[in-house]
Amino acid sequence: MGFRFSHLYARPDVNPVTLKARSVPVLNPIDVYGRVFFFSWFGFMIAFWAWYTFPPLLTHTIKNDLQLSPAEVANSNIVSLCATLLVRVIAGPLCDQFGPRKVFGGLLLAGAIPLGLAPLVQNASGLYASRFFIGILGGCFVPCQVWSTGFFDKNVVGTANALTGGFGNAGGGITYFIMPAVYDALVGDGHTPRQAWRLTFLVPLAMVIATAIALILLCPDTPTGKWRDRHLQSPGHPAHDSNTDADTVIVDVPGRINDPQTTGTTPTLSPIPSKEKIPAELIRRPTVRETLRVAVSPQTIFHTLTYMCSFGTELAINAVLASYYAKNFPQLGQTAAANWAAMFGFLNFVTRPLGGIVSDLLYNLCGGGALWLKKMWVVACGLLTGAVLVAIGARDPHDRATMFGLVALLAVFVEAGNGANFSLVPHVHPFANGVVSGLTGAGGNLGGVLFAVVFRFMDDGTDYAKAFWVIGVVNLAVNAAVAWIPPLPKGQVGGR
Repeated sequence: MGFRFSHLYARPDVNPVTLKARSVPVLNPIDVYGRVFFFSWFGFMIAFWAWYTFPPLLTHTIKNDLQLSPAEVANSNIVSLCATLLVRVIAGPLCDQFGPRKVFGGLLLAGAIPLGLAPLVQNASGLYASRFFIGILGGCFVPCQVWSTGFFDKNVVGTANALTGGFGNAGGGITYFIMPAVYDALVGDGHTPRQAWRLTFLVPLAMVIATAIALILLCPDTPTGKWRDRHLQSPGHPAHDSNTDADTVIVDVPGRINDPQTTGTTPTLSPIPSKEKIPAELIRRPTVRETLRVAVSPQTIFHTLTYMCSFGTELAINAVLASYYAKNFPQLGQTAAANWAAMFGFLNFVTRPLGGIVSDLLYNLCGGGALWLKKMWVVACGLLTGAVLVAIGARDPHDRATMFGLVALLAVFVEAGNGANFSLVPHVHPFANGVVSGLTGAGGNLGGVLFAVVFRFMDDGTDYAKAFWVIGVVNLAVNAAVAWIPPLPKGQVGGR
């Protein structure tokens, strides 16, 4: 059975063994699967918006108010990614331990504290401290993806993760649109620029707090309810026998979209197939030994490095794009430059989901070699991203059509690469999905830090074109270097 329009709003068919949905009810937030899908992307979108509250106003207003140099602005872009890197590494194991919903809500509420204190910033040091701790919000990506993976089956998990990640990343565009608009409205009402930029932070602060509370109160941890009950297939129907460790559970059976379907969120359950008939995939509380083994596996390294390139590139460009536009097109001004920069983030609504959808099509249509095709799709996106980055750097366009066209093309490949990456992640070490997701997400932030450093040291943060060229070469080299790594570890039973 292929895609039907009703999949967007009807209760999804459910895998009778895993209770994971086999379609994504994008337009049905009432159904439990649709509700978790909604809060996964919406929570991350609000977090991303709040994480990037400074850059839209940093080019002119905040820079002038705090009397910042271009180097100090670039330094703050680097600092903003450092906390997120640490939080993402920690958030993965925490998701496996306590469940992604609690981690998600906790990160939003923790990040709301420095966000609420941001209006008190008076100098460069205060800006560094504020942006560092607001970076906690960037860690919300990990529970977003782990939560989504827990509710959607193998045939659509790439699409689900790409949609939640893509809609969430669009927060990078929303902030470039909303923050200048709110600022302009406040100035129009008679506030001074110094007062207005500080008051704008109240808008994302209210959204972060409200979203965190709603997410915690309205959604379950897993399809079976509470995280501690995740080992249950359904009430009265345990998914393990009396000889199975209470912390271990068979959780996944690869499902194709044309497998026998069970409609609704409370399916009639069939007997559990024996381990001889299906690949067994286990969720366990992560031990130090298992975490280290997963962390150093070639497959985890592949995802960490490729996501370092794709998402790292996106993060670094999000932070400087408005400044680059203002430099090449000074007639735009702060608001117009920010609005054009917002387009790069807004394209996530389409481009990142495209990466996951293509990946799922390859998985559902191509049989035994599907995971190799998924992996090569990740590599192809990385190589094409590198090529467009080099083109932008070499041209350094001063013609708007050329500049905006190349940046839009860049968004297609870099953001599709993000979606393709997290379409393959759930197949790798599925018993430690939180660990793999956390390390991959942290790799994205590591790339953001490294590429922000590149922007910082190219002529004291002013030679954007040369930085684009250097980052493009890195993307080409890294993706070519890891193309040989198999999609799954040798001997892994589950994940296929």
